[in-house]
Amino acid sequence: MGTKGREILEERGIDILQLIKMLNQIFADEWLAYYQYWLGAKVAVGMPKEAVVAELMQHAGDELRHAGLVADRIIQLGGVPLLDPKAWFDFANCDYDKPEDPNVRVLVDQNIKGEQCAIDVYKKLMDYTRDKDPVTYDLALQILTDELAHEEDLEAIKADIQMTLCGQS
Repeated sequence: MGTKGREILEERGIDILQLIKMLNQIFADEWLAYYQYWLGAKVAVGMPKEAVVAELMQHAGDELRHAGLVADRIIQLGGVPLLDPKAWFDFANCDYDKPEDPNVRVLVDQNIKGEQCAIDVYKKLMDYTRDKDPVTYDLALQILTDELAHEEDLEAIKADIQMTLCGQS
């Protein structure tokens, strides 16, 4: 027997199992994004290292918070968040880019790519839940807002690095 909330979602055309699958894919994305940001901050080299590390650590914290929010929604829907980190790579929508080149310019570019993927993923989740599941839609909108801000922050750092490299302070 399902909850009233699940019943309403099903009446509105939401496939609960499909939604839980989508959310688990996003859960995997968020954990991998957290780790990519966190590890990148640890290994970063180059100028302006301090600014890039601070930004990466802030974004890492946001991604970890997102993973928690998504896990909560999965559980509310009667699902179980992915229990084995090994499954993250199989389920994730977005790539995990190892920080093999720790240069801050490379790290910033890798994370911009990750944010752009996340933006696309949250837009798809919003499209799927629009006018059918306001709770998941609002969650997706809230996280999408953060992801857009992350992309803008990283693009600004990239522009600053480029100006510094060109000698234009």
